[in-house]
Amino acid sequence: MQWAWVAEYFPNFIDGIVITLKMLGLSIAIGMALAIPIGLVQVTGPRWLAMLARAFCTIIRGTPLLIQLWLLYYGLGSLFPLVPEIRNSFLWPLLRDAFPYAVLAFSLSVAGYEGEIMRGAFKGVPKGELEAARAFGMSRFTLLRRIWLPRALQNVLPTLAGEFVLTLKATPLAATITVFDVYGVGTLVRQETYRVYEPLLVVAGIYLCLTALIVLFFRWLEQRIPRPA
Repeated sequence: MQWAWVAEYFPNFIDGIVITLKMLGLSIAIGMALAIPIGLVQVTGPRWLAMLARAFCTIIRGTPLLIQLWLLYYGLGSLFPLVPEIRNSFLWPLLRDAFPYAVLAFSLSVAGYEGEIMRGAFKGVPKGELEAARAFGMSRFTLLRRIWLPRALQNVLPTLAGEFVLTLKATPLAATITVFDVYGVGTLVRQETYRVYEPLLVVAGIYLCLTALIVLFFRWLEQRIPRPA
């Protein structure tokens, strides 16, 4: 094996790690912001909105993430250049870049999977706790903010760690639409140096380290959140 290329491509890998973490962080933040109301509405209704949320989760979970990514980038993204008002607007520099499409695809994926998990989490909160809060005169919003949502998140914390690791391992798909994340940089190295195994080993090592960081963070978080007796 030859490793002389590592020093030359080291800055590229740093950039790739930054892009991967940005993509992962934004996708999780946006996805969870969508997943919480998607899960809640399936438990509390109204019925038509619950059915809409369930249909969204079914579509996202029932279709490959790669297809969703390509539909957004090559499908939706190919329509924007045909609209002169968009090409001349301030949005054009953003819409012609592949990164926002990758973030959108991963966010929708997180929302679909976590929305279903949050549905079970909201449903799993003991009714007695919610009824006791209502008996104290809490409004629906206060009850959600102080009791229902924290208890639901507490229940799914171990599951979320695994789901976020799966999202991290899905990010190499972004390289198929020219986003140069860690995997994209590894592909570039393979193409320019004709080395196959060494770049793959470096990429695998980086993903292993990032996965370890996520797992350690959630273990740290779990130790600081009190469990119900």
